[in-house]
Amino acid sequence: MIYCGIDWAEKTHDVALVDNTGKLLAKRHITDDAAGYRLLLDLLADHGDSEENPIPIAIETSRGLLVAVLRTGTRQVYAINPMAAARYRDRHAVSRKKSDPGDALVLANILRTDMHAHRPLPNDSDLGRAIAVLARAQQDATWNRQQLSNQLRSLLREYYPAALDAFATWQNGLCRPEARQLLALAPTPTKAARLSLNQIRSALKRAGRQRGIDAEADRIRAVFHGGYAHQPALVEDALGKQMLALLRQLDATCTAADQLAEAVNEAFPQHPDAEVILSFPGLGTQLGARILAEIGDDHTRFADARGLKAYAGASPVTRASGKKSSITRRWVKNDRLNHAGYLWAFSAISASPGANGHYRRRREAGDWHAAAQRNLFNRLLGQLYHCLQKHEPFDEDIAFPTPLFAAA
Repeated sequence: MIYCGIDWAEKTHDVALVDNTGKLLAKRHITDDAAGYRLLLDLLADHGDSEENPIPIAIETSRGLLVAVLRTGTRQVYAINPMAAARYRDRHAVSRKKSDPGDALVLANILRTDMHAHRPLPNDSDLGRAIAVLARAQQDATWNRQQLSNQLRSLLREYYPAALDAFATWQNGLCRPEARQLLALAPTPTKAARLSLNQIRSALKRAGRQRGIDAEADRIRAVFHGGYAHQPALVEDALGKQMLALLRQLDATCTAADQLAEAVNEAFPQHPDAEVILSFPGLGTQLGARILAEIGDDHTRFADARGLKAYAGASPVTRASGKKSSITRRWVKNDRLNHAGYLWAFSAISASPGANGHYRRRREAGDWHAAAQRNLFNRLLGQLYHCLQKHEPFDEDIAFPTPLFAAA
């Protein structure tokens, strides 16, 4: 058996091949381009790499063109956590000196000695990986949009509270196109007070509003004409220019989030697991795509539902040392999946009577809101694992059976 370790970098990579005894068979320094990849594949082939007997590879990343090239065929690629690789490095040297060829040798020896303790990259389909790219990008755009919205709100509080009062009744507030159109039209409260009803109506129409335009225009104009304190004129103009700069960033982020959401809406329903995922209460296209993006469509990735729950941070962890033991929430987890699970459980409470009853029972047992939602997410995740394995849709009666005494 031969094992390969690759220490990757931005421009060049170091490769090391070892056998069962740990003997270094070959080492190579390759470039990060097509010629370097070809040289690497030829090196693996020279040492017996084939479809029937692929050489396992350890590398400290799970993304990039190099990983995409290595994942072709039946070859298994192991993404080793850099912190774990650093601990293995101390086995071979106590000086703590780091070198790229030495790190490649360490990674190869990790597979030689402890390959059973590490998992290869899941064998997800191309469609599943494409959905993962889109769903994560949309999630990042949503987070960026909220961050910029918070920055804009903080700035408006300093000199333009009338805008916050005018948009307070709208859902999503500053992220709405109507709010962005009005702020671009009147970046300062002085200019907002000069707006006519026709200008406000036109801005609302440009933003795509179709109903209640006259009533909203009257309300907004009344707010803009209210009695508010003002900054000095020069300071107000400067703050208005700063606000416009933030507004342009918010516009770009909102557009990106909307376009990525449309791309997810097109791609996710084409996946074979989409029907099962969307059958669960509280899961729509966007949230369902985020769940699929993190768990993947390789149904052999997790040996059982417990592994998936631990990966998502939904199940508690027990730690014992001597006479002391504690049961706490998991801090090491997939943060994206955990965040999606929080939203999923929150939506399921109002979409499923069984989920609502489970949440209420946990609250009555003494759980706080977050703990009760985490427990509900834990249960829903186990049900999702079963349904995906059997390719069966969600069934409320099976998922949350009525207790016998209640039925009686």
